[in-house]
Amino acid sequence: MCFEIISQIEQVEAIAVGTAIHDLAGLRRLYGAGHWRKLKGVATIRLANGRIRFAELHWYEAHGIGRKEIKRKRYLD
Repeated sequence: MCFEIISQIEQVEAIAVGTAIHDLAGLRRLYGAGHWRKLKGVATIRLANGRIRFAELHWYEAHGIGRKEIKRKRYLD
């Protein structure tokens, strides 16, 4: 990850749940079985060069496993 999340992730909403996730088999293989959801939200992040930006983030999450593969999708500032 080339950034650090420095605020709460807000405006969280589900993009896909269960079999609607394209990479569900890969998630189960890497992290284990669970009720997987693909989520998106917005947060303030610190980039590797020290800049602070407001960005949209996407990630996968399952109960008991937590957030995995957090990606920055676009800057909102």
